Amino acid sequence: MKAQLKRKQLLTVYQRLLEAYGAQNWWPADSSFEVMVGAVLTQNTAWSNVEKAIKNLKHADYLSLDKILASSDDDLAQLIRPSGYFNIKAKRLKNLCQWLMENGGESRLAEFDTATLRSSLLNVNGVGAETADDILLYAFERPVFVIDAYTRRLFTKLSLIEGNEPYEQLRQVFEIELEADVSLFNQYHALIVRHAKEKCLKSLDCRHCQVEGCKL
Repeated sequence: MKAQLKRKQLLTVYQRLLEAYGAQNWWPADSSFEVMVGAVLTQNTAWSNVEKAIKNLKHADYLSLDKILASSDDDLAQLIRPSGYFNIKAKRLKNLCQWLMENGGESRLAEFDTATLRSSLLNVNGVGAETADDILLYAFERPVFVIDAYTRRLFTKLSLIEGNEPYEQLRQVFEIELEADVSLFNQYHALIVRHAKEKCLKSLDCRHCQVEGCKL
């Protein structure tokens, strides 16, 4: 890392993002289970594709733990086809649902401490660090900061990191410097995602430039 990220720098970036885009009210879902499904489906694809896949699941009345576990791999894969890598993701969704069932469902898992819950999630085949942290933050409301490609891109652009740091190293820096705050972590990550989707207009009122225009 070029320089150890500090609280002041992180909060300055957050404030720029918030002033540019406003509150994001992310993650868009009707239930914590839908958040978990979306976390798997969003792997290596745009959110717009995830929305189409979830719409298919809802329309077919498949968006439930029991229905997904009871479905055939082929049927499930066809419903989530818009999300890409649909055969792989169908298996991963079933793995996640199996994990939920074997551990007593969301209410029982909610009793786990964050470290234990994260470790358990990471043992699910197809759930990596980013997916696990999406689920922890947005479904279980735990103070875990999600590090994704957008986060690396923004902070590299601001010359605050190299961009190739290990996932856990970056996650721990954000969590230590910002302290445990679910609402802040939620909003911060959502704003980074929103910023990544914004195109630079190269104008005086360009929101993209409001965030990246001045170095820290």
